[in-house]
Amino acid sequence: MYAVEVSDQIMIAHSFRGAVFGPAQELHGATFVVRAAFFSERLDENGIVVDIGRAHDVLKAALKPLNYRNLDDLPQFKGVNTTTEFLTRYVYDLLADAARSGGLGRPGAELSSIRVTVAESPSARAWYEAPLR
Repeated sequence: MYAVEVSDQIMIAHSFRGAVFGPAQELHGATFVVRAAFFSERLDENGIVVDIGRAHDVLKAALKPLNYRNLDDLPQFKGVNTTTEFLTRYVYDLLADAARSGGLGRPGAELSSIRVTVAESPSARAWYEAPLR
């Protein structure tokens, strides 16, 4: 299995609902490092999984509306706990749409899967991975 991974980071604010979150129920900030890995069982005719420049552009575009924002104020997150785990799937869905529409310089059907990892600290991260087929 071949993979190409790109990364970026965002700074956000948000709060959570539920006693399980303790002090994180209050508004707080976070800096997330977001990594997107694109997997394929074979390289294309150019010898690549995806175009790295396009992959980075697609990730940046997915993250831009979240950067320096209070996620609690965004309509698409109304009533949602924007946990690290939740954000992995949210970003995955945007990247999968871009892959399926050819935004990575290779037909999305030729990719096996995408994994999105969100690190909230050097010692804690979550990821979501799913096939594109």
